[in-house]
Amino acid sequence: MVWASGWQLASAVSNAGGLGLIGSGSMYPDVLREHIRKCKHATDRPFGVNIPLLYADVEKHLQICVEEGVKIIFTSAGNPKTWAGMLKAQGVQVVHVVSSSTFARKAEEAGCDAVVAEGFEAGGHNGREETTSFVLIPLVREAVSIPVIAAGGIATGRQMLAAMVLGAEGVQVGSRFVASEEASSHISFKNAVIQATEGDTHLSMKQVVPVRLLKNKFYEQVQEAENRGATKEELMMLLGRGRAKKGMFEGDLEEGELEIGQVAAMVKTIMPAGEIVKEIWNEYKLTKENLHL
Repeated sequence: MVWASGWQLASAVSNAGGLGLIGSGSMYPDVLREHIRKCKHATDRPFGVNIPLLYADVEKHLQICVEEGVKIIFTSAGNPKTWAGMLKAQGVQVVHVVSSSTFARKAEEAGCDAVVAEGFEAGGHNGREETTSFVLIPLVREAVSIPVIAAGGIATGRQMLAAMVLGAEGVQVGSRFVASEEASSHISFKNAVIQATEGDTHLSMKQVVPVRLLKNKFYEQVQEAENRGATKEELMMLLGRGRAKKGMFEGDLEEGELEIGQVAAMVKTIMPAGEIVKEIWNEYKLTKENLHL
């Protein structure tokens, strides 16, 4: 949720009864501190911060979260073992995003309080194994004793119920909230998301960091490079700096990197985040009642 989930989206989700998350991956440390403080003013309910562990400022980000009293941190794209002990000693609950049952077990051994089982359908950084949510969720549920949160391909109450049946205790929703009024993503990107259809996204850049992209000119350049056997270094040069910001935040739909999940094909409207939470929850309850679960 880089360039999409700042304090406005996180606080709106929390105020509606969900757990809002600030996506810190696109933020400098001082910007993250500002978003945390604004979020605390905008909601009196719990919220968390997602911190990708592969980024250079990870230690500063974690320290700021501790200093500002953030009690829930979701880590991703790295090994939580380095930081989980320190965070838990500060009274922080640690949730780690995993793409396999092996990584889920390692997260539990590292002391994480819960894991997010994120399937191949998800947007953004993804697992190289290409395990779908319907396979991953029950595998992770069997592998660990800590709570499992399902992610990847979830945008409706029906999908939330399906994840729970497979063994999840909760769900994490990303792509649906990119097309929310409070998301800081560019309106052109939001419109591209709601216009997406089946097959418009693809998992790319496995040699660098696997990421699901909405197909555009930049995606085609990546595909051409991968098809001719480009090295990791060549792909890094093609990716360059600021590609994600250019696409998702500034709205360059041709040269920018557009990260979104497969479930974008089901997202047809831009709505307030609170209404999205309400819609998912109401559909979940109604579907559960109709199935007599």
